[in-house]
Amino acid sequence: MALDNAGGAALAVSHLLQRGRRRIAAITGPLDLYEARERLDGYRQTLRDTGRRSIVALGDFTRVSGAEAMRQLLEDDPHLDAVFASNDLMAIGALRTLHQAGRHVPDDVAVVGFDDIEAASYTSPALTSVRSPMADQATAAVHLLLRLIEGGSTDPVIMPNELVVREST
Repeated sequence: MALDNAGGAALAVSHLLQRGRRRIAAITGPLDLYEARERLDGYRQTLRDTGRRSIVALGDFTRVSGAEAMRQLLEDDPHLDAVFASNDLMAIGALRTLHQAGRHVPDDVAVVGFDDIEAASYTSPALTSVRSPMADQATAAVHLLLRLIEGGSTDPVIMPNELVVREST
């Protein structure tokens, strides 16, 4: 069972493009982690498909690293108008940095996270995030385990994502 990390990132970036955003940056997690690489790949491929360049800062899946990465992105490209963070904690850190920099979310910069943690709905503004349905993951894991016990197929199951649109975009 695997989460469609690249597909979730593509979903987030496509949403930003549909909202008219043109300079979309990413805050990625540690690139030694599969999830971070896949999410970065989904972000980059979606931008390549539309002829846009990627603007990336490295984080470590913490709120503090998201804040620091957002500061770096604003220095590198003061005109960026959206950011995709590879998890919600980094997106929450980015929201704080944007607020401190006098940038209004979503008017000046739209923000999307990944994982849809509970805190995402309590940020100000509430964070748009990619959700991986946990109940579906649990059900798929049980089915996979039962197939293994019965000696059946262990073909990987790719879990779909959904975008939970809130005020940050």
